[in-house]
Amino acid sequence: MAGQGWELVGAPNARDLGGLIGADGRRVRVGQLIRTPALGRLTDEDLPVLAKLGPAIVLDLRDSSEIAVAPTDRLVGEPRVVHLPVHDPEHPVFTYVSAVLLGHDLDAYAELARQGTAGAMAAIYRWFVTGASARVGFAEAVRLAAQPENLPLVYHCSAGKDRTGWLTVVLLTALGVDEAAIRSDYLRNNALTESLRAVIVEAMRRRHADLDVDAVLPVLEVRDEYLDAAYDEVRRVHGSFDAYLRDGLGITDETRTALRAQLLE
Repeated sequence: MAGQGWELVGAPNARDLGGLIGADGRRVRVGQLIRTPALGRLTDEDLPVLAKLGPAIVLDLRDSSEIAVAPTDRLVGEPRVVHLPVHDPEHPVFTYVSAVLLGHDLDAYAELARQGTAGAMAAIYRWFVTGASARVGFAEAVRLAAQPENLPLVYHCSAGKDRTGWLTVVLLTALGVDEAAIRSDYLRNNALTESLRAVIVEAMRRRHADLDVDAVLPVLEVRDEYLDAAYDEVRRVHGSFDAYLRDGLGITDETRTALRAQLLE
């Protein structure tokens, strides 16, 4: 289990991937790969913590349409901000998640709720594997992480659980971390955001007396079935994760070797 020794009040599911065991029993270096949600809700007390983490790059996986309606990321120092939008307008789940997080009107998403948001989330995870912008964004993120001048790397989407979660799967798999440890980190999101989910649901209840909580919770949680959908798509399309990294994302052996050189102790 990765440890961190710090927390961000305004980004409760932020965490350092350092300490996880990768290839040849070597551990992921502490303080180099940090996954977070969007940083617009950081408190004043969070800023010195972020400064101490000292990111060289803050990588944002959101689309410009999501960024426009969200609080501006609160940053310290002079990290390079890199936008790699992993987004598909054909999948309304992205904007639905943002709308839920930001307290926007959800009437436009009634049909999505009727269709089943858990199923829609699984579809998104399959799209992470095959979608054009997903493949471009995740591949470039891996290449950035393989270059020492880009570390420490902080990366996020809106909630820091789905796009951020799959990028974490890609990075950790490339580093040789086993699937059980990767899944454990992925599922930590639910415990870390339990109180935040309760606040969001209660706020939504006040605005919508007839709120269908079962239609909202799937976009606020991570679930084994979502991750399984992505892994199944990897196997269906590429046969193995190694082939997905190579053929789906274009990650060369040289890049993977460099990634391990930079990020494994």
